[in-house]
Amino acid sequence: MAGPHLQQPSFLLATLKADCVNKPFAQRCHDLETLIEELPAKELHGIFPWLVESIFGSLDGIIVGWNLRCLQGRTNPNEYSVALDFLDPSGPMMKLVYKLQAEEYRYDFPVSYLPESFKPTEEHVLVVRLLVKHLHAFSNSLKPEPLSPSAHSHTASPLEEFKRVVIPRFVQEKLYIFLQHCFGHWPLDASFRAVLEMWLSYLQPWRYAPEKPPQSAEPLPRSVSEKWAAFIQENLLMYTKLFVGFLNRALRTDLVSPKNALMVFRVAKVFAQPNLAEMILKGEQLFLEPELVIPHRQHRLFMSPTLGGSFLSSRSPAVTDASFKVKSHVYSLEGQDFQYKQMFGTEVRNLVLKLAQLICQAQQTAKSLSDHSAEATATQSFFSWFRFTPSDMNGSYTGNDLDEIGQDSIKKTDEYLEKALEYLCQIFKLSEAQLTQMMMKCGTAQDENGKKQLPDCIQSEDGLILTPLGRYQIINGLRRFEVQYQGDSELQPIRSYENATLVRLLFRLSSVLNERFADQMEALCSREDFVGRLCRYHLTNPHLVQKIRYSPVVRNRTSHTWGPRISLRFLASYRTLTSLLMIYFLASWFYIGPVGCTFITLTGYFLYAVIMTFFFEGWKPHEH
Repeated sequence: MAGPHLQQPSFLLATLKADCVNKPFAQRCHDLETLIEELPAKELHGIFPWLVESIFGSLDGIIVGWNLRCLQGRTNPNEYSVALDFLDPSGPMMKLVYKLQAEEYRYDFPVSYLPESFKPTEEHVLVVRLLVKHLHAFSNSLKPEPLSPSAHSHTASPLEEFKRVVIPRFVQEKLYIFLQHCFGHWPLDASFRAVLEMWLSYLQPWRYAPEKPPQSAEPLPRSVSEKWAAFIQENLLMYTKLFVGFLNRALRTDLVSPKNALMVFRVAKVFAQPNLAEMILKGEQLFLEPELVIPHRQHRLFMSPTLGGSFLSSRSPAVTDASFKVKSHVYSLEGQDFQYKQMFGTEVRNLVLKLAQLICQAQQTAKSLSDHSAEATATQSFFSWFRFTPSDMNGSYTGNDLDEIGQDSIKKTDEYLEKALEYLCQIFKLSEAQLTQMMMKCGTAQDENGKKQLPDCIQSEDGLILTPLGRYQIINGLRRFEVQYQGDSELQPIRSYENATLVRLLFRLSSVLNERFADQMEALCSREDFVGRLCRYHLTNPHLVQKIRYSPVVRNRTSHTWGPRISLRFLASYRTLTSLLMIYFLASWFYIGPVGCTFITLTGYFLYAVIMTFFFEGWKPHEH
């Protein structure tokens, strides 16, 4: 796969390359900022790969770039400030990225240049998950501890001791690092399901216990008993930190896809098991309990073999301080300086609220897709009788990775998201008022029919500006602007239902007539009698056309003034031409020639126009 490059250097690109040699750094950045602000995405598309290489260096190492690692504010404050402003999240570089993303430009990147050295495969993950299941079953086969500690010291066998320590001593740390790597580097697609199920298998050792309760008709998972509290506390980061990692992934995925919706449902269902959230909260409270500083070597006691022999030879003394166990677990995995983020704290709770809002938006998008799919299917079945389909179907939704946009897939998505939202409310005690507020916020952008939704944006002095959420919605195809032509109707692009040659010829004819008879048409339209009303009905007047904004535009645009004019473009429409041919064909059946048919048609239209002008002057038949 070739890296991003231009097929043929343009004049603009050649000028920019010359400026890199001749102009100082600050002037180059200022010129680039001006170009990014003024040029459209179509022209900026060509210079983007070069700009990335000139800043960050080329993939082959030939171009060094700006050498950002060595750029410091103390040694070179001017260049440091200019580079910081240029690469700021709201700076010119990201503005260029947002412009190109809105137009769906894509650039190839060679996988060989990626730094992932360790690239786990789905098969690797499945094997690890199988190992986790067997180890849980092996550990859960441990015999109950005797009531007397002295009796235990004489009866405990090496195998029983191995069952007790195999997971915390040999698996936990390595699996934690492996899961963190997968959560941070795995692609944002449905293949993450393998990693997800491996994680959920580790979090539920009770599923592999030998004693299994009888099947119940209760749809919720069975309650997690108190005997698993020690496992949950000694694996606290597996539950809490990785849950936060999953939240961050879920917020960046397209939840309209049934596969992604299923993953959110699976995690929410597991964490919604009765008593599990309470046990996790208890573990967090134990970790946050103030106490004396734990010595560096002592807090690793539970993760390493006992001193002076094998881990099978002598068992570590039982530590009754549950808080010490939780702290030992956290510090051994993350170190003494680790800043713990509470799963039920304000920051994570806000992430959950964002996910809940995203779920609501995805549900509305799925409903919109369902309605569109039903309409498209009905229309397609009707037009299939004539062996063609309307051109509007070519713009169907392609923003997510649905295998097929069918009623079954959309129904599954809605079911998964609805249950996931219900489980999240149970876990984090979300109130009905919060959900109602989120639903109302999600619905504010809908139109009166509740189908088309505009991307999230704010109104400013310069017009509509996309928010980060709005950019996300456009990039992932969740929402879009209904782009409509808003300029001179005579100069709009030639449509698929128009004959291009006729459009050009009729435009020239209309232009000649409008230029020659402009004063006469203006005078006629200014009259207040019936003739003036008839002329106003037939002549196009752009000032009467009401414009509606459907996309972010600059408010101060150059305005043009046109007077009344003739528009013959409607004669280039295939629909109009087909109608005229059918009229002439039917007239020939009654032995009416072309001249007579034309006279009858014009007379009939004149009578129709007189009647319409008399009752409805405001109607404009030529406004298409």
